[in-house]
Amino acid sequence: MPTLSVIIPTFNEEAYLESAIRSVRFADEIIVIDSFSTDHTPEIAQKYASVFLQRKFDNFSNQKNHALAHATCDWVLFLDADERITYPLQLEIKKAMNEGKHQGYKLNFPHFYMNRFLYHHSSNVLRLVQREGTKYTGLVHEKLQVNGSIGTLKNPVLHFTYKGLEHYIQKRESYAWFQAEQLQKKGKKANLFLLFFKPSWRFFSSYVLKGGFKDGIPGLSISAINAYGVFQRYAKLILLQRNMR
Repeated sequence: MPTLSVIIPTFNEEAYLESAIRSVRFADEIIVIDSFSTDHTPEIAQKYASVFLQRKFDNFSNQKNHALAHATCDWVLFLDADERITYPLQLEIKKAMNEGKHQGYKLNFPHFYMNRFLYHHSSNVLRLVQREGTKYTGLVHEKLQVNGSIGTLKNPVLHFTYKGLEHYIQKRESYAWFQAEQLQKKGKKANLFLLFFKPSWRFFSSYVLKGGFKDGIPGLSISAINAYGVFQRYAKLILLQRNMR
C-alpha cells in the first residue's frame, strides 16, 4: 500500500492552517515548513502536524525542497494552507497512488474570489508526485520536476485563493519582483511594446478565451488584476535593466 506525505508551507496562516491539516488527515505524514511566522501558526502546526520545520524564506523552491528532504513516504502531496482536499478528491488520490499509472498528477484549482468559486479561472497544477527524483526549480510560480508521465485528477481542490481585492493586488505585486528577476537571469529584455502587449493579451486570454466573462463581476476583476500583475512584472524588469530598483 503506497504511503503519502503532505507538505504545507506557511507564513502567518493561523486562520487557515488547522482546516488544511484536517482535510489531509488520511495522509501517513504531514509536514509543515514555516517561514518563522509571527502569529499562532507554529503552535497550530506543532499540535496537528507530524513534522514541524522552520526555515528562513529565500525562495519558494528552496523552501519546499527543504521540506521534501524530510519526507519519508512513497508519494508527496504539496498543499497550501488556504487549500482543502475534499473527500471525493481524497478517494481519487488514493486510487491514483494504488494504480501507479503515472509518476505525477495535476490537481485542478478553481479560484475562490468574492465569496464564490470561479470555475473559468482555474489552473491544473502538478502537486501529487512520487517522492524519488522529485524537486522544485524556479523562484516564483516554481516548477515541480518529476521523473515519468503525468496525469490529471478530476475532482477540484477547494482553494480559498484571495482574502479580498487588496490581498489579491498585494500578492500580484509581491510576485512581480521574483518574476522580473527570473526574466533578467534568462537574458530577457523588456520594452514599451511588451509593457503594453503582454498585459493586454493576458486580459483577453483570461476574460474572453478562457471564458472569464461567465464568472460575472468577479471574473472581470480577476482578469483585470492578472493583467496588472503582468504589467508590474515587465515594469519591474525595466527598472532592473536600468539599475533603478
